[in-house]
Amino acid sequence: MRTTSGFRASALAVLLVIALLSLLPMVRLLVAAVAPGGELDFGAFAERLAKPAALRATWHTLDTAFFGAVLAVCLGGPVAIAITMTDLPGRKPLGFLLLLPLMIAPQVTALSWLHLFGPSSTLLGMVGMAPPPGTPNPMLGRNGIILLYAVQHAPIVFITLRAGLSQIPRDLVEAARASGARPLFVLRTIVLPIVRPYIVAAAALAFVSGVGNFGIPALLGMPVNYLTLPTLIYQDLSSFGPGVLPQITALSVLVGVLALAGVTCQSLALRGAAHRFTSGTPARFELGRCRLLLAGLGWLAIGFILVLPACALLATSLVPSFGVPLSWQTLTASNYAEVLVRQASTVRAFRNSLLFAGAAALILAIGVIPVTAVLERLGRRWQRLLSGIVDLPYAVPRVVLAIACILLFLRPLPLVGSLYATASIIVVAYAMRFFTLALKPVATAVGQISRDLDEAAAVSGAGSLRRLATITAPLAAPAAVAGGLLVFMSAFNELTVSALLWSSGNETLGVVLFSLEEAGLGTQAAAIAVSTIAVVVVLLLVLDRFGRRLPAGVLPWR
Repeated sequence: MRTTSGFRASALAVLLVIALLSLLPMVRLLVAAVAPGGELDFGAFAERLAKPAALRATWHTLDTAFFGAVLAVCLGGPVAIAITMTDLPGRKPLGFLLLLPLMIAPQVTALSWLHLFGPSSTLLGMVGMAPPPGTPNPMLGRNGIILLYAVQHAPIVFITLRAGLSQIPRDLVEAARASGARPLFVLRTIVLPIVRPYIVAAAALAFVSGVGNFGIPALLGMPVNYLTLPTLIYQDLSSFGPGVLPQITALSVLVGVLALAGVTCQSLALRGAAHRFTSGTPARFELGRCRLLLAGLGWLAIGFILVLPACALLATSLVPSFGVPLSWQTLTASNYAEVLVRQASTVRAFRNSLLFAGAAALILAIGVIPVTAVLERLGRRWQRLLSGIVDLPYAVPRVVLAIACILLFLRPLPLVGSLYATASIIVVAYAMRFFTLALKPVATAVGQISRDLDEAAAVSGAGSLRRLATITAPLAAPAAVAGGLLVFMSAFNELTVSALLWSSGNETLGVVLFSLEEAGLGTQAAAIAVSTIAVVVVLLLVLDRFGRRLPAGVLPWR
């Protein structure tokens, strides 16, 4: 009886934590949008969405997100097939590098491409290929946003398609090949029809990511007044403050609805597809004499979408100002000294980002172990329901979560007071956003712990807390560390949430980078961007080395 009552208390505590971190912000946002005065008013809600600026931003959002998703499938799909189903040389390094854009902040990606193709491009200027001064940057506007959506979201397509391709048994492909079918015919008539649900799901996820992306349209669209819904919300809130909350809550709900429609499409596409084949060695095509040629094309593509923009960013960070050619005489580290040592706002931003991301990662890494231990003992229906609620703040765009946090914490709360315009609101928002990133690796690890260990300890008289501390926590610790690192990398140079929640003295790296670029200090912004890329790459390498101790499936590139 005592054990049952103790478990019920633990389950209630877990339900409360999930409700506070995942459900309450979304409910508060919805109520503020449709019932701002305490009474339902769908007419006013519709009027706010029918304004010309809102309609134009909605069209821009749908247009860029759709075509960006199509292009992401065209980019990530062939790479997923090549790495999963062929004997392509260097498959693992290619897969690892393709995932880098997903871990690098969108504003950093946008900044690197801006500095690659602009008339002040330091890298192109070194080889005499820079456009003439005064030439518009080709990356600004609709086409540039679509291209970078494809680059940023191709890893999502790669991860999703790889899950489906790895389940196609070798016997199926070998039977078709034995009948005389050529590889391309087998790919077109067997492989692609089987993974069609995964292709639809990958496109839907890429679309959702485009709907909520702020960093890319902020740097590529706002300078030419090409606004999407996230940038329109940011512009309204920055210009008019909390007084426009009714308008931006309506826009935020619209963004959330578009995103949830994409997530629903993804879930429907994958329903029943995951276990079509339950056994067999994964299919594999032999490339023969084309191996080296296709490997060269793969590395060429990685060089264009990843290495060249990074080199452009690095070159820009090493010159004293825009337009100065890079040479041994002009080479300087003054931009790094300025942002890392001398400039108070950037030094503070580095410290804040480390503290905020580190605090969220530490809290979640420790907290998800008992949460997962309780969830493991619940029924499958409860697990699916609660997992869906936990995924909600991560599924909706970040701008939606930021507005929800403003609404939730604007007024004083019992015991803690008002969190608005404090550092705490950013840490709480990070914890809400990345809760699922920390939970999933630990859930995988706890699910593989034998129940016999827990039952034997219980028979020996060990209480639930002692079993958690001596059995579950040590075995789940590596996965918790991996989840914490994923949270830290995601939060370290995050922009969207921070851009709407930061206050004086609480600037983060994403906010400062965006501000420097807007102020025309692009060389200093480039130095910050290069520094954040270095941090992310180092952490990814640490995770990769750590990956051999983790359950299968925690790291998508292994």
